[in-house]
Amino acid sequence: MDIFVKLNEQTAGRDKLIRLLQYGSRAYWYYAQNVHSTRYSAEILRSLEFTFSSFRKLLRFGRCLDSVYSALKMMKYPDPIVRITLTMAKMANALYLLADHFIWIGRVGILRVDLEKWNKVANKYWLLTIVMSLIRDIYEIIKILEHKKNVFKQYYILSCLKNHKEITMDTVKNGCDLFIPLTALGVTKCTPGTIGLLGIISSLIGLYTIIDPLYKSSP
Repeated sequence: MDIFVKLNEQTAGRDKLIRLLQYGSRAYWYYAQNVHSTRYSAEILRSLEFTFSSFRKLLRFGRCLDSVYSALKMMKYPDPIVRITLTMAKMANALYLLADHFIWIGRVGILRVDLEKWNKVANKYWLLTIVMSLIRDIYEIIKILEHKKNVFKQYYILSCLKNHKEITMDTVKNGCDLFIPLTALGVTKCTPGTIGLLGIISSLIGLYTIIDPLYKSSP
């Protein structure tokens, strides 16, 4: 199982790169669609966004098993808050990916699938994944600040976060991602352009943590 997970992780960089192109396409077509000279280009990029999205679903096919395996490993983590939040996040992510598999199957026409229903299910589980991850991030930030709670100056707080860039970057990434499923579920009303920009930021952070694992939040 460890070998399977390790091999599957080789697709992470490709997924993040395609994700960057996907959200970049969304941002561009939204801001360009009202410009007469670029309407045709906007339509092409809108189609490309859909293609990138479908290709990412294919790349992630079977990755739900990875998330289940990671959740089982996380159940042994000593810190109870981290254990609970990350176990729930990884199980929710597994269910999100499982729903995503059904969406891909429906898109390519292998089976008849209620795409609206499964998109809603996928976004609910993705939202739960992000919320649990954000709770963990906030918990880690509180621990960092409490470790030296004798100093309360604002610049010191910023300095602490600067010295723990992995948590800061993870918090920003999850904060950006939070509005994507919220908007898809109708809770917030961000424009496609805003969603595209948020997706670009979170994708760039994701790529950076793959390039330099020292900036990746652990566990």
